[in-house]
Amino acid sequence: MKAVRTPDERFDNLEDYNFEPHYLELSDGLRMHYVDEGDQNAPCALLLHGEPSWSYLYRKMIPSLSANGFRAVAPDLIGFGKSDKPTEQSSYSYQ
Repeated sequence: MKAVRTPDERFDNLEDYNFEPHYLELSDGLRMHYVDEGDQNAPCALLLHGEPSWSYLYRKMIPSLSANGFRAVAPDLIGFGKSDKPTEQSSYSYQ
């Protein structure tokens, strides 16, 4: 699948978004970004964004969740934020 990857430096100096990046390589070759903050053994708060947002939406909640005993995980779905963006419109569907 053809995709573009936004250069990391485009995300430098975002206000309140200084989380360590994590990436998952998917079976189709796409790379998905996610934020993972807090104790890995703590109860997990999974923060899923809608369209057209990304994990930046949760930049104020993540520190509060992790400071209060939760692991906060916020993925950037494919096509959004720091994740790869397929170039073919047909790659985007609700299926």
